[in-house]
Amino acid sequence: MSLFQPLPNYQVTSRDKILDLSQPHIMGILNVTPDSFSDGGQFNGVETAVVHCQKMINEGATIIDIGGESTRPNANVVGTSEEINRVVPVVRAIRQHCNDSIWLSIDTSSPEVMQAAFDEGADIWNDVRALKREGAAELAAELDVPIMLMHIRGEPTTMNRLAQYEDVVDDVSTELLSRIDEVTSIGVKREKLIIDPGFGFAKDYEHHCALLSQLSRLQTLDLPMMFGISRKRFLAEVLTKSEVQAVNTTQAVERDPAGTAAGLFALQQGASIIRTHNVAMMQQAVALWSQLSAYRC
Repeated sequence: MSLFQPLPNYQVTSRDKILDLSQPHIMGILNVTPDSFSDGGQFNGVETAVVHCQKMINEGATIIDIGGESTRPNANVVGTSEEINRVVPVVRAIRQHCNDSIWLSIDTSSPEVMQAAFDEGADIWNDVRALKREGAAELAAELDVPIMLMHIRGEPTTMNRLAQYEDVVDDVSTELLSRIDEVTSIGVKREKLIIDPGFGFAKDYEHHCALLSQLSRLQTLDLPMMFGISRKRFLAEVLTKSEVQAVNTTQAVERDPAGTAAGLFALQQGASIIRTHNVAMMQQAVALWSQLSAYRC
């Protein structure tokens, strides 16, 4: 059997737009924060953010994920007003200066931030806390936009202490299913949901290895999947354990080749959206995957 199996035939809608997830999509990361672990401070001005957004679009991104709060372990708490001030002007400027067809995802857990970004043209809500904040699920149902529900335990400040699993794949699947049931009971439409296994959140090295090698088991949830591992510490740990000791693992950007390889493993196991800092590198890999998929037996 060929390794290059077709992606599940999913699609999501937002307003009058349709995102066909039977084909792979690259989600370019746009952090408008001073303290994100990889690129904090590089794009937190409106002009530089728009320039970087256009660069990622030119390189092949079809979704731009805009975040105004770092969720790395022990990151500083960001107030709602500050997060809005970081995110909303960038959304507005992108809608004014970039191609209207680009999908804008907002990486936030705050209903107030999502509402403000939606009013300026945002299309997707990417929530690492899976709509657990007060009023989040109700707003998601009202806005009727695609929702990325991520698996996490606790908060970024407590999650590392909660990384204990019997079977990490089964536990992640069960906990995601529980959250899916909870938000749909509030009124969120199931056909609007996209799952995120939560790489880098409440998982250690062994958990990441098991989850990445058996990601296809999450297809039993029968929902499209977003995969985000770009530049995360797990990749540094992989490189440190390898025999290639010359690899520099202290600089997050040096993990891009490993992250691109991980993205291909995720595609082979049914992930439709690959979230990345390095769109150009991931686009080359996706192009190869797509071409080889045409020759599957």
